[in-house]
Order: sequence, then structure tokens, then C-alpha cells
Amino acid sequence: MSTKHMIAVVLVALLVAIELTGQALAESGTMSTSKDFNGKVALITGSSGGIGAVAAVEFARYGAQVVVTGRDAQKVSDVAKQCAKVSPKGLKPLEVVADVSKNDDCKRLIDSTISAFKKLDVLVNNAGRGIWCPITDTTILDKYQEVMDTNLKSVLYLTHLSVEHLEKTKGNIINISSVAGLKPYSGAFLYCMSKSALDMLTRCLALELGPKGIRVNVINPAAVRTNFMNAMGMSDQQRDQRYDEMSAKYPVRRVGEPIDIANAILFLASDESSFVTGINFVSDGGSLYASL
Repeated sequence: MSTKHMIAVVLVALLVAIELTGQALAESGTMSTSKDFNGKVALITGSSGGIGAVAAVEFARYGAQVVVTGRDAQKVSDVAKQCAKVSPKGLKPLEVVADVSKNDDCKRLIDSTISAFKKLDVLVNNAGRGIWCPITDTTILDKYQEVMDTNLKSVLYLTHLSVEHLEKTKGNIINISSVAGLKPYSGAFLYCMSKSALDMLTRCLALELGPKGIRVNVINPAAVRTNFMNAMGMSDQQRDQRYDEMSAKYPVRRVGEPIDIANAILFLASDESSFVTGINFVSDGGSLYASL
């Protein structure tokens, strides 16, 4: 047998051994997986649509007890049904209609979660609000308050309320920011400010809460196909045209899908990232560097 043939035989044998070992570990239940949330409780704000809804469904798919929350009761109910449908054990999510820009609603959301499930493992601060606003806008202070109440104050207060519960479970927090927190956009300074502040809040909390066993990370997506641009006043046609323009500029030649960000959320929430805290997880198709 030639040397090349011997090497080929050895490589095949190694591959077979690796495959058999993997199967044995999987069957014995000792193989770790980043998508095992059995016994975990995950609260995702802004989960009645978009990224939050897909993240809630994915947490449910991989065994978590999920809290679905948003301002629209029907949308909350619809997402909850999707979660129950994909849950391996048919677990029914907790539905909480709430506006996280309101302090009382934030407290009710955490209280309801603990009352229903007795604990909290994962807090995903996903709810967000964007407003186009020039510096000369006569209602600038009102718009400032609207954006900050949702994008920053809610995160601050929900985290404040959650720490005692997350410390018990050695849980973690994932904040959803934006590439707008890392680069400026004309006419969107309120949104950019709020997300930049959220990034810094995340880093500070990672330092403060790390000794308590709580990890805190932030995800910075670029454009993702949701209703976000519609909420900022764009028509469907304008939104789709904007997506096409962005896709042509992004190195991966597409904008993001909610599942792209949901996958990042689940990774950061999992034990696979147990040594990861205080980071900006930039999931943007390369758009940030392409715009330099």
C-alpha cells in the first residue's frame, strides 16, 4: 500500500471515529448545545413582532418558558400561539400586554414573570423606537423623551428590577442596539444617541454585574426586514426601495432577517458564551466597515 493510500485510510478512520463519538455523546446527553433552554425562563420585550417575535419563537422551540410582551394584545396572542406550537412540550407562554416606556408596566412585567415562573434566566431588552428628527424640530424635547423612555430608560429599569432574580439563576441580559450606536446618521441623532448610550450602559453593567454571575451583552444589527421603517413613517414601497439600496452596498448583498438576530440572541443567552460579557455583537452583514 502506498503512503498516500495509507494516509487516506487513516483519515477515513479518524472521521468515522469522530462521527461515532459525536453520536455517542449526543445519545448520552453529554454533548453541549447552544440551543438547549429546557428549564429556562426567557423574557423578551417587544416580542409581539419583528426580531422579538422570532426570538421568542426560537427560545420556545428549544425548550424555554417564554414571556411574550408588547403593546398590541392581538399580536402578543398570535406570537404566543406560535411559541406554544413549536415548544417540544407544548409549553404555553406568559402573555403580558405592556408598554415598557411606562414604569408601572415594567414593574408589572417583571412581577408577572416571577409570579408565573418563580424565576428569570434571560432578559432580552429588544423593544425600541426610532424617530426622524432634525435639530430644528419644534417638538424636539417631546421626541427626545419618547425615544429615551423606550430605548434607554426601559432597559435601565427592567434591569434594575431583574438583577435580584438573575443573580439567583446566574442568568444573563441581552440588549438590542443598532449600528446606529456606532456610526452617525443625519436626521436620526435621537436614535443614534439612545443606542450609543445603550452600548455604554451594557459595558458598565457587565463590569458591575459580572461578580454576581450575570453576563450582559449587546447586539448591534444593521437593517433587518421588520416593520421598523414603516413605524418611522416610510411606505412599503419606500421601505423596499431602501432595502434594495442597502443590499447593494452590504458586502453580503442582502439586509438582515429577524432570524439572523434571533440566532445571535440565543447564542449570547446560552452556556456556549459563558465567557462572553460586555461585548458589542455586530450582526450587520459587513455594512459598518463597508461604509468607512
